[in-house]
Amino acid sequence: MSAARPQARPAEVVTHEVVEPPVSRRLRVVTGVLLLLVGLVAVVGWGLGSGPGDATFSFGGGTAVQLPDLTLPGTATPVVLGAVVALLGAYQLVRGFRARRAPLVAGVAVLCFVVAFLAWAMSGAEGASIDLVGLLRQTLFLATPLVLGALAGVLGERSGVVNVAIEAQLLTGAFTAALVGSLATSLGAGVVGGVLAGALVGWLLAVFAIRYRVNQVILGVVLNAAALGFTGWAYKALMQSDTQRYNAPGVLQPLPVPVLSEVPVLGPLLFQANVVVYLMYVLIVVLQVVLFRTRWGLRTRAVGEHPKAADTLGVPVLRVRYVNVVLAGGMAGLGGAFLSVGTIGPFTENMSAGKGFIALAAVIFGRWTPRGAVAASLLFGFFAALQTLVGVLPYGSEVPASLLSALPYLATVFAVAGFVGRVRPPAASGEPYPS
Repeated sequence: MSAARPQARPAEVVTHEVVEPPVSRRLRVVTGVLLLLVGLVAVVGWGLGSGPGDATFSFGGGTAVQLPDLTLPGTATPVVLGAVVALLGAYQLVRGFRARRAPLVAGVAVLCFVVAFLAWAMSGAEGASIDLVGLLRQTLFLATPLVLGALAGVLGERSGVVNVAIEAQLLTGAFTAALVGSLATSLGAGVVGGVLAGALVGWLLAVFAIRYRVNQVILGVVLNAAALGFTGWAYKALMQSDTQRYNAPGVLQPLPVPVLSEVPVLGPLLFQANVVVYLMYVLIVVLQVVLFRTRWGLRTRAVGEHPKAADTLGVPVLRVRYVNVVLAGGMAGLGGAFLSVGTIGPFTENMSAGKGFIALAAVIFGRWTPRGAVAASLLFGFFAALQTLVGVLPYGSEVPASLLSALPYLATVFAVAGFVGRVRPPAASGEPYPS
């Protein structure tokens, strides 16, 4: 009789729990105080200082189904929302939010801040209202070149190349789109020309930064200055001398998407735009998927974090950087085409007006991720749209437009300082790699 064989014990499953590093006490105190101050401004400055009227938010847009207006009390709304922000600040002071919750807390605080401000701005007179769909459409309109420029910045820095030349790519894209569209009498040709012009600037950036190892920040500044000078000279030499021939491309018309364009709120907001906006939607999804779900994306992140290790494993570091920087230039060039043929048609001197630098700030604020960069670009676009709106509201004229335009930049400074969580660029960003 054979001895019974001992039953095999199931293998032990080893789990590794991700432990978040504790938030420093100093950072917790500073962010908590900031939230308390924001809440106090909303409660005292806007809530107690509001007028007798209510705040009405309408949902226009021209769809078959119309949503009813949303009316909020002009005094109670800032008080309640300010109290919510103050409570978040108090909790941050006492216990502190986990690092992964910081972006959510910051988003809630910004939303409460904006709604409280709009409720106060409309409370000065009866019947004042804001078309939310119109405001958000204007936000998307102003944010489109920023989003495309920010995506270009993300792709470049994820590859290890700092793309300070986004401004040059936007400007040359806008100029070329208007010029080619006018000469070819084709808006499609103008868009393609803008993309190729941006890719050309990206190629110049890649050659000097990767092959000749020129300081990437200085190189970006030089390319920006060169693009500004060249387009300014060509505008005066060609376009002003014969506007009808060289600077009359026309404007891309909206292409409503069947069925989707009739959805309340989302239809007029997202699906009644021109082709460049739809291409932007595609690029956002593609870049997010490619960077984090494909082999090329893994290689891109590897050469941006540790190029020597990637080279050891057989990854062609320089080729990956070349390809990505040129593709990034094409994305920014598409944003430049939107500035001209996608908005007003003709090119004007210095048409980008610093939008490339705003896109670069969005890259930092968005933590070098496509989703974060898009969200940051929309935030910048929203405050830009808000500047044109508050002046016609009862109390809106009391707020300087320059203050509203400065708020996104202050938020970027706080993000870089780590007030909404740790912000770290790719380790090899800006570092040349020997050929």
